[in-house]
Amino acid sequence: MVSAERHFKSPSFSKRIIVIVGGYGSGKSEVSVNLARFLATTESKSVAIADLDIVNPYFRSREASRILDKYGIDSIYPKDNFTHADLPIILPRVKSAIQGYEGTLILDVGGDDAGSRVLSSLTDAFPSDEYEMLLVINANRPFTNDLNGCLKMMQKIEETSRLKFTGLISNTHLVEHTDKGEVFSGYKLTSEVCKKTGLTFSFISVEENLLKDIDPKEINVAVLSLDRLLLKPWERGSNSENI
Repeated sequence: MVSAERHFKSPSFSKRIIVIVGGYGSGKSEVSVNLARFLATTESKSVAIADLDIVNPYFRSREASRILDKYGIDSIYPKDNFTHADLPIILPRVKSAIQGYEGTLILDVGGDDAGSRVLSSLTDAFPSDEYEMLLVINANRPFTNDLNGCLKMMQKIEETSRLKFTGLISNTHLVEHTDKGEVFSGYKLTSEVCKKTGLTFSFISVEENLLKDIDPKEINVAVLSLDRLLLKPWERGSNSENI
């Protein structure tokens, strides 16, 4: 976590449900699990996260379930022998959580056609005034590398899911090659999209080792410090904390 003396503003949400949507390579699952951990350690409410990503077999939020368990976070995904099963097996539980979970519920959703269809199957369960839907923007990905690309993706997802975006997350990165320049490139693009759409800039996510190079005065939005919790299968090793 970022040390207090850095004085970065922290993400804050008043809604019960936080839907995090992002295309392949955006890093939205990493953002989702780090946000879940942050909320679980800074707020008194319980936190749950539902893995609704049916596209990426590697970087799913379910891969961090053992770590999240240590923070009392309920991970919703097919369990036991069904860990890698498709979504229909858990959709009733997800719908029930959307309708009545008393803490903060995070939905980790893919930003492609399949992800949008998953949301559309749950739309009727959403209370109209109790959710945030946030797009994760990685300016290094082909469909969100400029203003028009971001607007087109947002329109497509809104039309298919029948839900409206309320805010944006900047998560521009090049994995281990990310530097301060990449962070500010994403910050600039996301600011442009916010200005064009009138949506809230919810926060920018930055790996903690990069924050030491950034003056809080340079960023006028909330910052979520990231630890790398999701690893490729060959990176986990036999002693991995993950599932």
